Amino acid sequence: MSEHAEVGLPAEYDRLAVGMMLYDPSTGKVRDANAELESLFGYATDELRTLTADEYSANTYSVSGAELVDRIRATATGNPQQFKWRVKRADGELIWVRFHLSRRRSGGRPSVLAEVHDITDYYTASRRLGLFSRILRHNLRNEGNVIAGHARQIETAAETESVRETARTIRAAATDLGAITESVREIERATTTDEYPSYRNAADAVGLVADEFRAEYPSAEITVDERSPMGIRADSGFTDALAHAVENAIVHNDDPNPRVEITIDSSPNTGRVEIRIADSARPIPAVETDAIDGFTEVTSTSHGSGVGLFVMKWCIEALGGELAFETGDDGNVVYFYLPPKEPPGSGA
Repeated sequence: MSEHAEVGLPAEYDRLAVGMMLYDPSTGKVRDANAELESLFGYATDELRTLTADEYSANTYSVSGAELVDRIRATATGNPQQFKWRVKRADGELIWVRFHLSRRRSGGRPSVLAEVHDITDYYTASRRLGLFSRILRHNLRNEGNVIAGHARQIETAAETESVRETARTIRAAATDLGAITESVREIERATTTDEYPSYRNAADAVGLVADEFRAEYPSAEITVDERSPMGIRADSGFTDALAHAVENAIVHNDDPNPRVEITIDSSPNTGRVEIRIADSARPIPAVETDAIDGFTEVTSTSHGSGVGLFVMKWCIEALGGELAFETGDDGNVVYFYLPPKEPPGSGA
């Protein structure tokens, strides 16, 4: 940062671990920058002052430097901006950054302050994860359907029971692959969705899921006990998490008439919404509950109901909540702890 900038950043900004720049909104040119920004872009401040936005923007990027200048000018009129940008450093390396632009005055003149974060690692990992997710959701699901279809044909045409049993095993494994891809889709939707938040009474949201499973599993006894009226954010992430909890409680139960008790109450310690899903099913293996907390490696022996547990974890955490488990000889208890929200029409 220039020590003698007539219109510039305070000297204290050189101690920040985030890049800062000051722009002239009339020209879109850099007026000043701190030490972290110089390191990030690879240019000294005096050099940056001579460059146009196009000259430090990646020329392979689909958006030109003119848009950056437009965003700087929009900020100067009172419309703060946040966006990602691809920067070409002085040495030619391309990096991804996130700009936060805000209006301010410096030396009595209108200026735009830019806070610049390096998001290269995050953005690259995110794009790779997105590609992996698409491959998993589409390619693996399609191949699983092909395998299941052929296994069904073998089962039908087989002349011996042993071959038919092998075909059924193959078909069941292919079906499980399809279920895994659906779980990945639910996690992705919960953590990346731009879905508009929906707030409602917790008992109403739970009741809708319970009704669906009563219809699908008529032999199951599913009860909902609202001990304290509470509001929650009840979008698709909540629905997916609760559906996995209820389904696990039913399908992993040896009782022909499985029992699931869902209780809604206020957590005595934190005041959060506590949704308790208790069952009489086989205990959830410790290797699966440990895996979702990162205490052990996920292996081929820990991904039965465990995939559903990961869906619950990511969906509930995406809502600002927390997941907990209790297991015992009498069954399992899954706890959802969620921040309380006022549903529409509550009069609050």
